[in-house]
Amino acid sequence: MPLSREQIAQRIAQEVKDGYTVNLGIGIPTLVANYIPSTKTVMLQSENGLLGMGPFPIEGQEDADLINAGKQTITALKGSSFFSSADSFAMIRGGHIDLTVLGAMEVDQYGSIANWMVPGKMVKGMGGAMDLVAGAKNVIVAMQHTDKEGNSKLRTKCTLPLTGVQCIKKIVSDFGVIEVTPQGFVLLEYAPDMTAEQVLAATEGKMVVHPECKKMSFN
Repeated sequence: MPLSREQIAQRIAQEVKDGYTVNLGIGIPTLVANYIPSTKTVMLQSENGLLGMGPFPIEGQEDADLINAGKQTITALKGSSFFSSADSFAMIRGGHIDLTVLGAMEVDQYGSIANWMVPGKMVKGMGGAMDLVAGAKNVIVAMQHTDKEGNSKLRTKCTLPLTGVQCIKKIVSDFGVIEVTPQGFVLLEYAPDMTAEQVLAATEGKMVVHPECKKMSFN
């Protein structure tokens, strides 16, 4: 059985190091904030102008004036800072974001990502993803491994309009943890109720299994 959205977020939270400044994209990435341990000092940044974003508010304690880039209500930690989106993008473009976590519709074996154009749907634009994949020091993708028809979203080459080229370092899908290398995808961990062979079979792009590949575990 594939991982839940929460399990994907929980696994990605393990990649967040103490002292990091992190930007979380819309969708599954926003859930990562709920799994960062309090023992780590991490500053979460939002494109709309907030540094020091906290976890989602408890029901009934939402503040409509506190939202993230996806217009979800959030909390602000003590010592957080509010500023213009222009300053926020200067922070991103200036290389001050240690890690960004983004969703994706496709990632190919070369590390290119397509995550903004939805086929057949009107979209307003790319948003901040293009700046993030170019400016952040590390980019991790949180995504579903296959679409509703069972087709792989880890492609040999992206078919949708690209957000960034050769910029993705790691993917955490609902099937496992995959590193992107110059030689293609490398499976590092697989979902507890799956096998490495099942992940390979569900992947269109070139993938090999790491010699120390292991089954994922959750507390």
